[in-house]
Formats: sequence, structure tokens, C-alpha cells
Amino acid sequence: MSPHIAPGRTGEPGHVGGPRRTGEPGRAGGTGRTGASDHAARTRPQAAAVYVDRLWDAVAAGDEYAATDTVLSALDDGLPGEDVLLEVIAPVQAKVGAEWAANRINVAQEHTATAINDRAVAALAQYTALRRPAAGQQEAAARYAPGRAGTLAAPATRARPEPPAGKGRITVACVDGEWHALPARILAEVLKLRGWQVDYLGAQVPAPHLISHLHRSATQVVALSSSIATRLPTAHATITACQATGVPVLVGGAAFGPEGRYARLLGADAWAPDARAAADLLDADRLPDPQHGHQPLDDLPHLADQEYTMVARTHAELVKAAFTGLEERYPAMRTYTDRQREHTAEDLAQIVSFLATALYTDDPELFTGFLLWTAGILEARGVPADSLRPALDVLGEELRDFTRATRFLALAAEGLTTR
Repeated sequence: MSPHIAPGRTGEPGHVGGPRRTGEPGRAGGTGRTGASDHAARTRPQAAAVYVDRLWDAVAAGDEYAATDTVLSALDDGLPGEDVLLEVIAPVQAKVGAEWAANRINVAQEHTATAINDRAVAALAQYTALRRPAAGQQEAAARYAPGRAGTLAAPATRARPEPPAGKGRITVACVDGEWHALPARILAEVLKLRGWQVDYLGAQVPAPHLISHLHRSATQVVALSSSIATRLPTAHATITACQATGVPVLVGGAAFGPEGRYARLLGADAWAPDARAAADLLDADRLPDPQHGHQPLDDLPHLADQEYTMVARTHAELVKAAFTGLEERYPAMRTYTDRQREHTAEDLAQIVSFLATALYTDDPELFTGFLLWTAGILEARGVPADSLRPALDVLGEELRDFTRATRFLALAAEGLTTR
């Protein structure tokens, strides 16, 4: 069986607020501030590309201060805050995910890079909030004391601008169990820049706490983010609960599938492929009134066969049975170290979780896509993708009385063979 697999790492494209483009490969370059004259000689995309390279260099080096300085330099040079978020920070985060998937950085480096990007977003948010409401893009000279380049001057004002008339209040949150918070954070900051009052609740927000917040606040819309498909059942329950309070739900993130196919399936009021599209949708006030009085089973009548329920409820037993079955088929597993055995069990747990989610959505492509993605992750780490097949065979035997599950397992095995 394979070593540890960690699907759905931060930086996958398609999140609400998440990157839609990957950055160009990093070029050598410092993080010193660039003069306004240099900026004037470049188009906006060219300017963003320069800062993508600089931010990547800083993130890759684990240098929080250089990363923050790069973001503030981009603002000083006139790049709008929304562009810095979506055309500089987001592409760098996409590259972080791609580098992890290709095994060119490890988990610790990926977590460090993500934390630094989160800090860069915080620096941008603070800097833009401290500027005068009517000042537009503040000149670098106003930020720095005269004659003392690089020395912070006192802000012109600490009064935060009020949201413009006509903009409302929105709650941005991640689905319970979703720990990839940066895409939602980026969306929250984009909406703030556009004048919305934003309640950003962060990662892993339990549905009861989200609903409690809606009852206490004057929230007009909930923006719900999820990157990992296994959170879709939880997302569905959360969407339904929010709609029952009369608040429409906009969703986004890789979890909701290509072109938002699972957003529609789960009854969300709207879906957006990225933060800019989400903000445009909200600014245009194009969200329909929320659905009322419906239950998850109304959206997914196939759940009546109980296959999802049985697989989800017996998750631990299935993982244990599959592990035992693999040991019986491959006695060499008995010589695994404790760490290898732990990683094998984690791999099996992920496979069962994605199978359950595919049963929930009635979409075998969800399960096959996960296994093909996992095969690429394994091969990047020198592990043959064929190591996945025995697990599918054992699970097929355990679930032989489940018609949809056995079909999904067979289709996934075929996909691994013909990829």
C-alpha cells in the first residue's frame, strides 16, 4: 500500500477566493521597493507578474517579512488591492499547491508558505483599511517619512471608512471540517475592498454556530467555501440550514466540482468560480431568493437506497476490514513499520471517504477523479499507482451487496488501468 496521501491541499484552483491561474515560474529577484516610474512603464499584468515572482521567492524562502514587503510595494506602486489579492497572492498560493503535489516541497514547507501568504493578506487588509476613504491609491511618499526610505510614517488616519451606501452585510465561512481558510479569507478581503460589511468566520465553522450568527446579525448573504469534496454532505446540510433562515447561500471552491456541478445538485442559490466572479455577482444583486421548506433528501432522491448512509456509518469498520484483507493478500504488509501501517490506514480512510461522497452525489466521476489525482501524487513520490488497485479489490468484496458502490469501484479501477 502507498505512503501517506494528503488530498485537497491548500492551493488547488477553483476555490471561492482561490486562484484561477498559476503563477509563472519564479525568477531571481529581490523584494526591494520599485519606484513609481518603473510601474508606469509596465502594463498592469506585467506589474502583477513581477510581484508574483518576488512573492514566490519570499514564500519559498520562508521569509515573512520579504513577502509582506512585496505586497505593500505592489500597493505603493499603484496596483489595486483586489489585483494584489487575485493576481499576485492567489497565483503564488496556487503554485504552492502545485509544488507540493509534484513533491518539490514537503508538508511543512507548504504549511509555512500558506501561513506567510495569510500574513500577507492581513498586511494588505490593514494597510488598505488605514488609508483615507477618499484618498484612492495612497502615494508611497505618504506612507514613508520624507528622506527616510523604508521608515514607516504615522498613518494619515486610523478611521476605517464606512461601507458605501447600497452595499450590504455578508458572512464568509468555511464548511465545518474544511481547514483551507485562505481562499475564503481572500474573498472576504475582496468584498471589503468593494465596500461590503464582511463577517469573516474562518475555517471549520460548525453549522449550528453559523446559524446562531445569522440570527444575531443582519446578514444578507452567506458565502460558503470548501476545497475538499468529502465535506459536501456537511456543506449540503449547512446550505439547507442557512436557507431555512431566509438567507441565500453563495458557494465556491474545488469541492463543488467543475463548473459548480455539485453546487446546483445541493441546492445552493448561486456558485462562483473565483473571488472576482463572486464579488461581481453580489454587486449585481443577482442572487435569487433562497429555497424554503426543503430537506437534503429532496435534492438527492437516490439517497433513499441507503448506500451512502451505510458506507458513512460503517467507515471505521470498512477501513479495518480492508486493512485486514490487504494483510491477508500481501503478507509483506505484516513487516511494515508502525508509521507505514498508520499511513496505509490513512490512505484507506481517504478512499472510503471519497467513495461515500461519490455515493452521496451519485457521481462516479468524483471517486475516479480522486483516485487519478492520488495516482499522480503517488508517482511523484516514486510509488507505483498500481498500489491502489488492491485496496479497490478488497473494498469491492466488502461492499459486494451495494450496487452503486461496486459499480463506482469498478469504474475507478478501469480508470486507473486506462489512464
